[in-house]
Amino acid sequence: MIYLQTSLGLITFIFLAFLLSENRKAIPWKLVASAVILQFILGLVMLNLPILRDGLFIFNKIVLALDQATKDGASFVFGYIGGGAPPFEMKNPANNFIIAFQILPIIIVVSALSALLFHWGVLQKIIGLFSLMLRKTLKIDGATGMGVASSIFLGIIESPLFIKPYLDKLSRSGLFTLITAGMATVAGTVMVLYSNILSSSVPNAAAQILVASIMSAPAAIMFAQILIPGSEEVELDNYDLPVNTKSSFEAIINGTNEGIQMVIGITGVLLVLFAFISLLNMGLALLPFEKAVTIQQIAGYLFVPFVWLMGIEPSEVMNAAQLMGIKLMLNEFVAYTQLGSLMTNEKSKLIMTYAMCGFANFGSLGILVGGLGTLMPERKNEVVALSLKSIVAGTMATMFTGTIIGIIG
Repeated sequence: MIYLQTSLGLITFIFLAFLLSENRKAIPWKLVASAVILQFILGLVMLNLPILRDGLFIFNKIVLALDQATKDGASFVFGYIGGGAPPFEMKNPANNFIIAFQILPIIIVVSALSALLFHWGVLQKIIGLFSLMLRKTLKIDGATGMGVASSIFLGIIESPLFIKPYLDKLSRSGLFTLITAGMATVAGTVMVLYSNILSSSVPNAAAQILVASIMSAPAAIMFAQILIPGSEEVELDNYDLPVNTKSSFEAIINGTNEGIQMVIGITGVLLVLFAFISLLNMGLALLPFEKAVTIQQIAGYLFVPFVWLMGIEPSEVMNAAQLMGIKLMLNEFVAYTQLGSLMTNEKSKLIMTYAMCGFANFGSLGILVGGLGTLMPERKNEVVALSLKSIVAGTMATMFTGTIIGIIG
């Protein structure tokens, strides 16, 4: 029954994208078939091939080491509010958990590490390999392939910087593919953050988040090309990614400063989002309903049939739909913090880990429009028009990945 349910899910997601397509006659069905096959291959190989599975376990251990190192640093700098032992007896230990000082500092550490790896040329080689895989299997052009590949490890704004000289040359379809990839994946800086949050409820969480981001890249290309089909001719040959830092120490300092800005930004966005959602919910509470409803619940109801199609246990469909509503209206960070409390079935937790692993939410719109608008001001109106559609395509991509995990997981 589960295989029939999830197979119907795969067909339904593609059919919905077909209905929303701007040009149904131009949909590259060969690319669609290749993307689906590539996702299955990536999932089966990375989760089951012993050498790669062992590599993912090693990655998980590295993440745990980074987490412990960050806790040590935060405890030294911030004391007990950073996770150190309190100098007095805590009547309510839960109040000692402060997101801004105990969770978000990992972003600063990983940002510095990423900058160092970029300075050494390691990150470019990894991204180049994934770019080559996407170009060879899905036949997309070099510029788009490099942009999509970089989105697996970098943020919505950082990944377009990899192909900045080619941004103006991308067609509307290529630009939409790049934006959708950013919405359907998560940056390496938050992979560690999310795996830290999920470690108590999802086995080998760090590896699962990494695989989710990798698998959703071809799904993003597929849904972007269904919604806005278009042929690309922007080639990126022998493009050297410039390294502007002169020393490893400079790279670490620059990465640290960028990480600090990210933490400040995330903190501000979380604060404002929660405030606005709270205001909306206060307004809804004034309506003459028998029981108060929230905007997250309303959004969640839209996802009920889709989470069932992913293979979620019937008893947990409503909770899974609520998580998707939270992810859409707030962000995946908040949804992941509630995954362990709302879901009990292990298979359902795994599916939702993959289905929510992407930046597709309304909070990302401001970051996307502001960042890309600065990089390509002459196409800012186009970016604004495409960004709303990218939330739809990005959400479909991650849920499609979740459905595949429902089949092979």
